[in-house]
Order: sequence, then structure tokens, then C-alpha cells
Amino acid sequence: MAGLLLLAFVLLVAMVVAVPLASRFGLGSVLGYLLAGTALSPLLRTLGVDVEGLQRFSEFGVVMMLFLIGLELEPKKLWQMRKRLVGLGGGQVLVTTLLFAAIAYFTEYNWKTAIAIGMVLALSSTAIVLQTLQEKGWMRTEGGESAFSVLLVQDIAIIPMLALLPLLAMPELASAAGSAGEGHDGGHGGLNLVEGYPAWIQAIVTLAAVGLIVLAGTYLTHPVFRHIAGAKLRELFTAAALMFVIGIALLMQFVGLSPALGTFVAGVVLANSEYRHEFEADIAPFKGILLGLFFITVGAGIDFGLAQEQFGEVLFWTAIVIVSKIAILFILGRMFDVQGEDRWLFALSLAQAGEFGFVLVAAAVGASVFGRELADLLLLVIAFSMLITPLLFIIHEKLVRPRYEGAQRRKADAIEEKNDIILAGRGRVGGIIDRMLTAAGYNATVIDYDSRQIEIVQKFGMQSYFGDATRPDLLESAGIAEARLLIVALDDKDQIDKLVRYARKNFPDLHLIARAIDRDHVYKLWSLGCRDIIRETYDASLRMGRSAYVALGHEPSEAQEMTDTWEETDRKSMREVAELYVEDLPAWENEELMERIRELRKEWDPKLRAQMEEIIGRESS
Repeated sequence: MAGLLLLAFVLLVAMVVAVPLASRFGLGSVLGYLLAGTALSPLLRTLGVDVEGLQRFSEFGVVMMLFLIGLELEPKKLWQMRKRLVGLGGGQVLVTTLLFAAIAYFTEYNWKTAIAIGMVLALSSTAIVLQTLQEKGWMRTEGGESAFSVLLVQDIAIIPMLALLPLLAMPELASAAGSAGEGHDGGHGGLNLVEGYPAWIQAIVTLAAVGLIVLAGTYLTHPVFRHIAGAKLRELFTAAALMFVIGIALLMQFVGLSPALGTFVAGVVLANSEYRHEFEADIAPFKGILLGLFFITVGAGIDFGLAQEQFGEVLFWTAIVIVSKIAILFILGRMFDVQGEDRWLFALSLAQAGEFGFVLVAAAVGASVFGRELADLLLLVIAFSMLITPLLFIIHEKLVRPRYEGAQRRKADAIEEKNDIILAGRGRVGGIIDRMLTAAGYNATVIDYDSRQIEIVQKFGMQSYFGDATRPDLLESAGIAEARLLIVALDDKDQIDKLVRYARKNFPDLHLIARAIDRDHVYKLWSLGCRDIIRETYDASLRMGRSAYVALGHEPSEAQEMTDTWEETDRKSMREVAELYVEDLPAWENEELMERIRELRKEWDPKLRAQMEEIIGRESS
């Protein structure tokens, strides 16, 4: 018991210390975990920890991650991705496998071993890539979605790869591979209940298992979780969510399929479930801890002694893997119209070998495809390529991304109209503003930097112009000198500030309406001279507060008056506090501003409470 507690304590300390440090230096959490594992490696060996067994256990974090991703994807969305799944995903697996097999064959290995090497190195790390994409907020980009499509196909491809390995067996290695592969099935052997049966029986059982998941997700989860919710015990719901995911993973292993693939299908089925957010809230903490543990075990599992002995060969194959994959993925991205920065994100993110390569290596040894010596080399290549992956993301973020942010993805449109109103940004905020203006008979010149958004709105017959609305030459061509009104509805805070500062300095008579991201941003825009500022969530918050008053028994008219009273007080305090704002100093670090807020609360809170009581009393009488 003490040994287990000591191990848990050591691993948790490593997580708590390494990850914040890595994040602070812009390295990302994944590299922090990997470096922590590398540092812990000698200690774990001293404690006699089974790092490989711990790694197989922590791989369940990948299963949970794919379940949560499935919850974000409706079946309709998955169908829309079919071209990427077949083209990008299938193309990557096939081309990469053949290329690495050819390199291995012409290096020194026979064709059977070469094909196995190609399959092992063709896979990428689902854990590292998806975790990093989610952390950076790139999962919804074109590059992120393309990377996810490839990873999903790779997860499916593991099934035929595992089935193909016994056909590549070399009898002369049988005895050695049997002993070396014993106990190294990567968590996939021993549970396959259909192994040895004819292929048609295995296919029927596999389809039945997938059908069972779909039926259970569609018809059983609602009554089961409604029953559990009736107990009003949070821990029971958490236990049931874990039971559901673990049960599906077991079912997939029983029929020889990837657990991650099965839980992903279950997540897609439950994407429209009323319990979707409960699932996310309950599973996410376990997923995060297990993934962190997995990355630590990858770092700790690197055999630096062997790596030193075979340094040249390890370096050669690691470089071959990363450079070749980047080239193949970049070409595939171009073929399937993944543009600019997104193409680089797609290519750099998938350039490593993956954790499922460990499974294939163990299976290949067990199937007598190659020996332990080559297996150890491949394990080092996989681990080193995974260790390098966070650095590739840093290259994308620090070198590639700024290049595309500073340059137009396409030439700005020529603006052929002059209107009294210029609307910068036609996203979820600007789109509503544009429709409201159009409904009232006003025409606005709309400028947006999202080419896909512009293509969509133009299909509905609405005119928008592509370009960076902060560029003075573009604003000039849009007629800003003659315009009466500029509405800034951009998404990015820095872009909003840049445009407001330019417009206020050069066109002081122009009426300016600016979108503020939060309360502190209101103070910033006020300091820049803007006096018509709208917080993006403010009105929605007021409406929700008014609904809360009604739900508590107040009449709608009374609730509206209470809301108006609160809003008037809040706006007065905002104006007073805004005068004390210091640019580039957050409000909570501005002592003079914070002291004024405290003074105003002491002065106005009693007045506001008295006004509220007067409204309530007047309505009651």
C-alpha cells in the first residue's frame, strides 16, 4: 500500500511541477509531461515500477478522449467528413506504409519485415496530437479537422494491420519471438473471443457489436441515466458514465476491435443526448489524468542506454519518419485543398509515430515477424518522435502561424460600393447586426477576414468583402472618410483595439460602435476614446437575470424595472471607473481603480438595494 501511495505521490508531484513550468515557457503540457517522465525514469527504475504495464493502463486516457471527441460530432458532421476520412486518412496510411516499407527494404530488411516496419511507423500519436489541438484551440480549424480525420482512419487501420501481421511471420524467429512477445500484447491479446474463428463469423460478430453500441446509446442510456439521476447522488452518475465507457471498451476488445474506435462511435451516437454535458463533465478529469500519466510513461520508457549504443540508427529512422511524414502530409493537404497555415498545422502535427505503434511492435514480435533487437529500435524511434512532436507544434505556433497572420491568405477584394455604414467582422455578432440593418433598409459595407464565412453568406445572396479591416488602405477604399458609422464586431481583442485606435485618431467625427470582449476590455476601449461600447455577453446576462427575477415570483414588468435599475447603476459605475484605467495594466492590478470600485460599492450597493425594495414594495401594494 505504501509503495502504491509513494508512486502516486511522485507522479502527481511531477505533473503539478512540470506542466505549469512547461506551459509558462510556451512549451505546452504534453512536452511538460514527457520531460517529467524522462526526469523520473531513474527513480521509477529504482522503485521497480513496471513502466510498460503502467503505460498500457494509462492508454485508456486515449479511449476516453475519443469518446469525448465523439460527443462533439453529430453523425451528420461525420458524414460531411467522409472525403477527408477516405482521401486524407486512407491516403496517408497507404502511402506512408509503402514509403517506409520501401526504405526499410532497400536498407537491409526482407520484404515481410519491411511491410511490418511501414505499418508501425505509418501511425501517428492520437494522444499527443488531439490533446495539443484542444489545448491550443485548433481543433475546429481546417488543419485540426483534417488531422483528426487521419487519426480516426489510423485507429480503424489498426484492425487490418493486426490481422495482417501473422501472415508476415517468419518461422525461423518463432521461438525467440514467442518468448519475447509473451505478456507484451499491448492490452489487445487474451481478450479477443473471436480469434481463431472464420473471417465471416468475425465480421458478423463485429457488426453485431457496433450495432449493440448504437442501440444502447440510442435507447438504453436515457432510461438508465434518468433512473440514476433520481438517486440525486453525483458519484453514482460519475460511476455510471465510467461504467458505460469501460463496458464499450471491453466489448470492442472482446471482438478484436480498437477500444478507442468503439468509444468514439458511442460518443457520436450520444452527441444529441440530453446527458451529453454530464458525460463530458464526469469523464474529462479522468481523461486528463490518464493522458498525463501516459505521456509520463512514454518519457520514462525511453532506454537512454540503448539509445546511446544505437544513436546513429535511432537518429536516422527518427529523422526519416518526421521528414517523410511532413512531406507526404503536405502533398496530401495540397491535393485535398487544405490551405496555407492549416496545411502546415496538418503536416507538422502528424509527423510522429504513435502510441499504437507500441501495440503493433509487440504483436509483430509475438507473431514472429521480427526479433527483439529490431523491436527495441522501433520502440526508441516511436518514443523519440513523440518527444519531438511538441517542438513541431512550437515551430508552427512561433514561426509558421505569424507568417500567415501577417500576410493575406488571398488578395483583398476590391470594394465597389460606398455606404454610410462600415461593418468590420461578420461572425456571430456582426452577422446579426448586418441582418438588422438590412431589415431596416440600411446598407453596410461588410469586411471580414474569414474567406469561408464570406463564401457561405454569398451563397445566401449577401455581399461581404474579404480583407483585413484594420488596414488603412482597405478602410479608405471602403469610404471611411465619408462614412457616418463604423461598427467594430471583430473577434480578436487586439484587432478591435487596433481598429478603434486608428479610427478615433484619424476620424474623430466618425461615430464608433465597438464590441468589447469583457469588462476590462470596456475600460481599454474607453481609454482609446470610444464612447459607444457593447460588451458581447452583457445583454444576454441582463436577460438571464431578468428571467431569474421572474422565476423567483416577480411579475415580468417588475422584473424588467429591476433589471433596468441594476443596469443604470452598473453603467454609472463603469463610467467613473473607466477614467482611472491605465493602458496595458489589468484592472485587478490597478490599485487606484480597485480602490475606487470598493468605494463605489459601499456607496451604491445600499442605494441599489433600497431602489429594488421600493420597486418590489410598489408592485406588492
